[in-house]
Amino acid sequence: MDISAAANIQSQSALNEDSELASIYHFLRQLDPTGQRFACVLRDTIDQLLNGEATGRYDWKSLFKTEKTHAGTIVEINLQREFKFDDGITMDYLIAGVEVDCKYSQQFGGWMIPPEAMGHICLLVWADDYKSRWSAGLLRIRDEWLNQGNNRDLKLTIKAEHRNKILWLQHEAELPINVLLHMPPSDRELVFSHSTGQARLNELFRRVQGQRISRNVIRTVAQQKDYMKRVRGNGGSRSALQREGIIIMGDYESHRQIAEQLGLPIPREGEFVSARVRELTSWENSENSAELSGRRWICAVGTDTVQPAPVLPTHTR
Repeated sequence: MDISAAANIQSQSALNEDSELASIYHFLRQLDPTGQRFACVLRDTIDQLLNGEATGRYDWKSLFKTEKTHAGTIVEINLQREFKFDDGITMDYLIAGVEVDCKYSQQFGGWMIPPEAMGHICLLVWADDYKSRWSAGLLRIRDEWLNQGNNRDLKLTIKAEHRNKILWLQHEAELPINVLLHMPPSDRELVFSHSTGQARLNELFRRVQGQRISRNVIRTVAQQKDYMKRVRGNGGSRSALQREGIIIMGDYESHRQIAEQLGLPIPREGEFVSARVRELTSWENSENSAELSGRRWICAVGTDTVQPAPVLPTHTR
């Protein structure tokens, strides 16, 4: 969610008191007003670390300690690649002409501040895959706001009572959900119980309906180089599940329109949404229905008789 000026009032005074902080804040807000780009970078970074296509992993806890330690560096690199920040001289970035250090923590408040960041502005980033939330804010580091520690590299954390000094770009915003992590364990076990990637994908689209499923989830479940082929028709999940009445909408514009007409989440780039449908009867309300193959269809519920699904259009995006 976007933090309003009223909610952020304790740190808003910093915009008037610190011109460099204000310049960075307004520059970043202009680059990403809603936080969607930032959220996608964090989602992609977590998925990159999990490397599901090669490992089958979907849970942060399954990462090695060295991989978790490396996460901050990957976040820093991926943010720079997305927003094209210039390299800093003493800090990580040069944003709006100002040196900025990037610090990431999977634990809120766990940012480790190095001695060389004293007096500089830090971009503080947090993401939690279990809560599906993330935050990013700016803070000029002051010694009196830090906990004193005894670790070997002299890195310190921000005192809890001074976290209200952070100028939030986005706070407790929605992180794109990790479908495999959050689906019911019994359903997840059924998905991974199959011996082939195609059968696992079929089970995934059967079990996870009405939700966005990312390309990375497809990779993790299929664990095959040609994973996208396993979704399409002509032998993929679309063909296999058609007789069960299930359609799989991708990010084609025509598919996005169908999802919207059916009242489903609209697939974004690289995403899919599956749903079981049935033909609309003549006496029913046509709200949340879509015309496919010359007939009108609505989302089916558990008690509805299974009907073979219509074929989706394959137009360009």
